[in-house]
Amino acid sequence: MKILIFGATGMVGQGALRECLLADDVTLVQTVGRTATGQQHPKLMELVHRDLFDYAGVEAELENFDACFFCIGVTSSGMDEAQYTRLTHDLTLAAAQVLARLNPPMTFVYVSGAGADSSETSKTMWARARGRLENALQRLPFKAVYVFRPGIIQPLHGIRSKTGSYRWFYTLTRPLLPVLRALMPNTVLSTEIVGRAMLAVARHGAPKAVLEAADISALGR
Repeated sequence: MKILIFGATGMVGQGALRECLLADDVTLVQTVGRTATGQQHPKLMELVHRDLFDYAGVEAELENFDACFFCIGVTSSGMDEAQYTRLTHDLTLAAAQVLARLNPPMTFVYVSGAGADSSETSKTMWARARGRLENALQRLPFKAVYVFRPGIIQPLHGIRSKTGSYRWFYTLTRPLLPVLRALMPNTVLSTEIVGRAMLAVARHGAPKAVLEAADISALGR
């Protein structure tokens, strides 16, 4: 398989990249982001692209991929709905619409979040915005679209979040997370499990399009 990863410098994206590079059936991984990952591997290519709303000049570098793992996400803290919508809904669709046109046989995996509301009626702003995006992605002409809704994710293998508040949370909970994951494996996931679950749906699909934490856990194991 040839796989695109958007957001490979973030916590979930780093996990996806690691699992892709380890997978024997993945022949090429191309990352797309504003900055390079800093990693080197024979299977890894990197497309550093500053404007993630416009791909007109790089379309040739986005063709002939089997799957895309879209791992770009921002916290809604300090944002109003218009700002958050632009950086989630609009940014993701800008890439997905191009990819659907260039790669109709592609499997597209979008990392959303636990609590996203596909009815688009939630009183919580970020849940509405994520739900609108999930629905819009499902309407694109990909081979398949899968939405991942993880909750708590334990970073493994030296992976760290880029978000300051999340890093603080993981520092405080580092001794507790392995215990919680052992006690609640269908609730507390790891970057390894999420990455492996992405590969699983790229290979074989999944019984449903929206995958909650327990579904991701089952696929990743």
